[in-house]
Amino acid sequence: MQYDQSVLTSTERRVFALRTLYSRAGYRSYRMRKFEDYDLYSRNKDFLLSDRVITFTDTNGKLKALKPDVTLSIVRNYKDRPDELVKLFYDENVYRVSERTNSFREIMQMGLECIGAADNEAAAEVIRLAEQSLAIVAEEHDYVLRISDIDVLTFIVEDMTDSKATRSELLKLAGEKNIHEIERLCGQSDIPAGKCRTLTALLGLYGEPEQVMSQLREICRGTAAEDEVSELQDVLDHIFCEGSDAGREGRIILDFSIIGDTSYYNGMAFEGYIDGIPECVLVGGRYDRLMRRMKKKSRAIGFAVYLDTLGLLGRTAGDQAIESFFSR
Repeated sequence: MQYDQSVLTSTERRVFALRTLYSRAGYRSYRMRKFEDYDLYSRNKDFLLSDRVITFTDTNGKLKALKPDVTLSIVRNYKDRPDELVKLFYDENVYRVSERTNSFREIMQMGLECIGAADNEAAAEVIRLAEQSLAIVAEEHDYVLRISDIDVLTFIVEDMTDSKATRSELLKLAGEKNIHEIERLCGQSDIPAGKCRTLTALLGLYGEPEQVMSQLREICRGTAAEDEVSELQDVLDHIFCEGSDAGREGRIILDFSIIGDTSYYNGMAFEGYIDGIPECVLVGGRYDRLMRRMKKKSRAIGFAVYLDTLGLLGRTAGDQAIESFFSR
């Protein structure tokens, strides 16, 4: 049976293309309930984009929540098998407060999780799929995947001071690339000028991996971050292996200002942007620390594509055809 693809909305076309991409890479579809026990989210509020959750009381009196996140649900229901690689993708709606409207919205989210024996080779595959996902959803628009390594940044910051409060503030300022305030805080906290320069030099790195990695090794030489730089290089070697078309036309960039909650995330983190959309449309990274918090030994890495943001690119001919049909 053939069908007229012009009746599909742009989002539907993208969803079908992403499902095909992930299935061909060996990921299997994962389905879940629309709600979970509220305690899952109350215990992990820092992991969520917003701590505002829609709740209701079940018939047995237990507090439930419409799921604001998919990863937490997958990790909770995952049977720990650290020696086996489990590859899942999902196409789910989540319920959270929109940054644009400051009201609750049902948001279409698609993504994948690689859990278990998720070594550097598996991490490289996830990042390649993240870039390919961006290429699909961006269609004719330009896009870029920005990659960081949270551990490199945190090792540098931890070496600067023993004060947890100062470390937290330095990480916050690093995420904002606020060099002036970092230098002011270092002076105020009696942090040696050399260590301050190491952090600001790290945040000044931006560009394609082959251009940046030599500078990164020089900056981190002799620091606690040196081993993590080698780990990052190994992942990048897998990403840009012979025959791979990853990073074509400068689509993959290193940028060490990307951070996440270090109670949950570690190692590589990445964000995807599309020209014409003022916010990231793809977010991902390694979250071994979340696995430990939930009493699991497996490693894990994944990403989510926020399909609702693609509406900012405008309507396509397929969208207009559907509108025209229902307006008759």
